[in-house]
Amino acid sequence: MTTWRLIHTPPSTGAWNMAADQAILEHIHRGESIATLRLYSWNPPCLSLGHAQSFKDVDVERLHAQGWDVVRRVTGGRAILHTDELTYSVTGSADEPVLSGGVLESYNRLAQALLHAARELSLPVEMKEHEEGRIQQNLNPVCFEAPSIYEITVNNKKLIGSAQARKKEGVLQHGSLPLTGDLTRICDALIFENESARRSAKERLLARATTVESVLGVRVAWEQTAQAFVRGFEAELGIQFERGKMSASEIQRTEELVKEKYAHPSWTERT
Repeated sequence: MTTWRLIHTPPSTGAWNMAADQAILEHIHRGESIATLRLYSWNPPCLSLGHAQSFKDVDVERLHAQGWDVVRRVTGGRAILHTDELTYSVTGSADEPVLSGGVLESYNRLAQALLHAARELSLPVEMKEHEEGRIQQNLNPVCFEAPSIYEITVNNKKLIGSAQARKKEGVLQHGSLPLTGDLTRICDALIFENESARRSAKERLLARATTVESVLGVRVAWEQTAQAFVRGFEAELGIQFERGKMSASEIQRTEELVKEKYAHPSWTERT
């Protein structure tokens, strides 16, 4: 059985959260940390853009009016509004058994753990496979409207969205499970041709994505959800977790990456 580190970090800004994932991955690459599952949330709410997504998709005025942040991920995909959710990140070496074999193979393994976690919460989930071509052609700015490979769904509505990046330092996969709230809020931070187009986008989103509360009819606490994730990963992936925290060096590197990269316009505001 493989031992991984389990970290819960307090609600943090988008820049800090993205920097922390990279800092952990760098330390794993240097042999200073072991493979890690980090469970976290966001404060304030934050719009995250996919690596190649144009900043022109963002309605900056509306975003600021809501009091939300914006950040760019290292992973692909489209925009996500991170609020009222549990976010997970997996960081490890490409030689790690769970993460070996390329994107699709490792993504599928992790999807099994996510399925198990969702079922621990009594969610009637299933996994939908989509052709890669369909994904690449999707130009919609909203991530939860776009299909993804091995996506986790309930009643044909997307529930868990994930994305993976494979770098020279190793593998980073992160994703989010919306617990509650109005999923259409994201459309209030994006550019649309007119208000009719914005309303249509909101209607499509509600038809194609859902939250834990919408499915179960009750709110599920973040901590309960986190415990379900741990059980899912342990049961499906043969992982034994040791509860830990970020090292002083990882935290220092996180702060550096916030300033140098994730909170810097040259990274976030690329068009």
